[in-house]
Amino acid sequence: MDKAVRRYYLQKQKQKEIEQELSELRNEILTYLTEQGTNELEIGSHKVKVVIQERKEYDDTRLYEALPDPELWRMLSKPDTSKIASLLKLNVITEDKLKDTFATKTVRVLQVDKK
Repeated sequence: MDKAVRRYYLQKQKQKEIEQELSELRNEILTYLTEQGTNELEIGSHKVKVVIQERKEYDDTRLYEALPDPELWRMLSKPDTSKIASLLKLNVITEDKLKDTFATKTVRVLQVDKK
């Protein structure tokens, strides 16, 4: 068991290092694309593309006030966009009820694919 714990710890350290490097590379690529004034380029054998997404970030207090049933709030426990989207899709709650409970955040998603 000691070997498994040690290996797990080492793998988590590698994961942190990889995530840090990915973050740095992502920022470098996004900066380059911005400087080039484009959201899409072919570089070598790779196609690089920035996709703009909008994400909702819910305000706990406003969301709690908007939900008609306290049971719904307990189901969510904290604002989870995918759970809220499911409740909307199932018509358990309406988009109108939630209109003032979130802010929309624009996110740049980097996609790198082989040609």
